[in-house]
Amino acid sequence: MSLSTQGVGNIGFLAAFCTTMAFVPQFVRVLKLRSARDISLGAFLLFSIGVFLWLLCGIYSGSKPVIVSNAATLGLPLSILYFKMRYRRASLEEEL
Repeated sequence: MSLSTQGVGNIGFLAAFCTTMAFVPQFVRVLKLRSARDISLGAFLLFSIGVFLWLLCGIYSGSKPVIVSNAATLGLPLSILYFKMRYRRASLEEEL
């Protein structure tokens, strides 16, 4: 079974949609609870670096699904990391 270039691109965009949307519930939860205590800083940092590298790979290879998916995906874990640091700082200030 072989797929056309268009078919492979469509699979890539569908995969991009799924992997990007996987972070939305976590992002909403962090905003709703105003807490990211249960978020692993190391895991999200490493994941963000990996997504950034995939974005570079997509840019250099000219792969639109890789570029679009990783550009969109990168925003969510970076936002979650931002709120993790923000809420951590607020929690520490409350303790003082």
